[in-house]
Amino acid sequence: MKSIKIKRGLATASLGVLALLSATGQAQAGKAKADTVVHSGKIYTGVDKEPWVEAVAIRDGVVVAAGKSGKMLKRAATDATLIDLGGRMAMAGIIDAHSHPVDGAVMKLFECTFPFSATPDEIAAAVTACVAGAGDEPWIAGGQWDSNFFVNNKIASPRKFLDKVSGGKAVGLVDDSGHNAWLNTKALKLVGITAQTPDPAGGRIGREADGKTPNGVLEETAATIASPFLTAHTPEQFAAAVEEMQVMLNGLGITAVKIANMPDEHLEAVALADADGDLRLHVTTSLATHYGARSEKLDVAGLISKRDQYKTANVNTNAVKIFLDGVPTAARTAGMLAPYAPDSHFPDGYLGEMHLTEELLAADMTALDAAGFAVKIHTAGDGSVRRALNAIEVARKANGMGGKQHELAHAGYVDPADIARFKALNVAPDFSPFIWSPSPIIDSVVQAVGPRGEHYWPTKDLIESGAVIVAGSDWPSAVSSPSPWPGIETLVTRRAADGDYDGALWPEEAVSLEDAIEIYTENSATALDVENVTGRIEKGAIADIIVLSQNIFDVDPAKISDTEVVLTLFKGKVVSAKGPFEALTAGK
Repeated sequence: MKSIKIKRGLATASLGVLALLSATGQAQAGKAKADTVVHSGKIYTGVDKEPWVEAVAIRDGVVVAAGKSGKMLKRAATDATLIDLGGRMAMAGIIDAHSHPVDGAVMKLFECTFPFSATPDEIAAAVTACVAGAGDEPWIAGGQWDSNFFVNNKIASPRKFLDKVSGGKAVGLVDDSGHNAWLNTKALKLVGITAQTPDPAGGRIGREADGKTPNGVLEETAATIASPFLTAHTPEQFAAAVEEMQVMLNGLGITAVKIANMPDEHLEAVALADADGDLRLHVTTSLATHYGARSEKLDVAGLISKRDQYKTANVNTNAVKIFLDGVPTAARTAGMLAPYAPDSHFPDGYLGEMHLTEELLAADMTALDAAGFAVKIHTAGDGSVRRALNAIEVARKANGMGGKQHELAHAGYVDPADIARFKALNVAPDFSPFIWSPSPIIDSVVQAVGPRGEHYWPTKDLIESGAVIVAGSDWPSAVSSPSPWPGIETLVTRRAADGDYDGALWPEEAVSLEDAIEIYTENSATALDVENVTGRIEKGAIADIIVLSQNIFDVDPAKISDTEVVLTLFKGKVVSAKGPFEALTAGK
């Protein structure tokens, strides 16, 4: 798709500037009358000096005061909207610092899907049904199969397995990590993979028993060969996906999201939604870069141009995504400091793979940091974590410490020697807690990494070191929903929030509920570069407020994931309402 310049008359001032102007106006007006008052509740502010209040007064989307209900109601204008919480808990809107919600919404609306737990028979049935309903469409795209699917299910030829149910169509299915793909014979032909196609750097093409014929399984960078076919959708479909994304996220209490890898088609759809006044989220986009092995420096000037082209009032384009490695599952594509568990498919002492040399990554980081970008680096192994920290250290020495906070995504394996470096270098560990609680993907990880595999996600250690942990869902990778509540529960319990798996993962690293909420609100606001205006409830902050079905401080921590959001305010306006608050959306 050819990109266009987003105009349509909408101001493109940054969110921070807008909030500053609003707060300045409030100061000049003195005790201005509130146009909205949320009252009679138990409102968790996230502010140490006054963590709980009963009510919040709002004007022009900004909190003007918080405190007792009676006092706040006196601030209301005669025509103000009054929202009676009836004693319910409210808090700042959730900030998902790592998600792929456009991809998730596209998959939900337009692709062939099945649960991660699907058996071979269930996948065959799902694909058969999708083929029957596909009409003239030549491709069936979707997923997601479990990372250990081909470990647990001995399928002689994955390619031929799909051929039997494909009805002559090309079929391509991604796995739960989003890093690997499974294609049938027609799909392999269309993407140009043959027996003569070599394994790309940083990836593998699965082979049949003859050692040559592709068997349909494409790991890591090999899967990118099929990506243009698997991700091809129309502008109208992307627009529909952006609206579906917002409905889902707002309904779950999410008022801000950092989209972790943003191709141009997604950028255009989100920016156009904001230009049309239809965006109900703070969005920060991590601009996509080349996936896989690379020997040339990034085109930073091109990224700057794209940043300027797509930024709008609610879309911050000042972030970039770099993939340094893969995943520490059965694919063993994450870069590790110590060898993976022995496996006949891999050489002795295998450490995984990394896409970039430390020198090239350092050069990219130095240039991106100097250009003012916040960089999210995919680092799923402790080897890649160290390489990324080393590169960021080079950038900090070259440019000083005044640059943006950078992030290491999926930094679950961290060598103890590197823990303190996150704070020292202003780097945020980027966690996706619910994915990495006891689950099928964790079974695959622990089997691959070996005895040290359970020492995963040193949350408590990083907090005690002073690091600013941020968190997100990584949806649709390995989770069926972008809901933050299982992730918050998992940080506190270190157990599976869905109850399907027993046991705890490194329970010594559990944290308090206050810490977990801070990770999902104020901390994650730093990842979106909006920490000065949202992520807590206090005077001058934007009124991103959610109301919960239960007080999560009063329930068994194992019940936190049962939380529903019954009301969501974005910039002081109702964007989602359920149950007793549904009438607030009447006529909207």
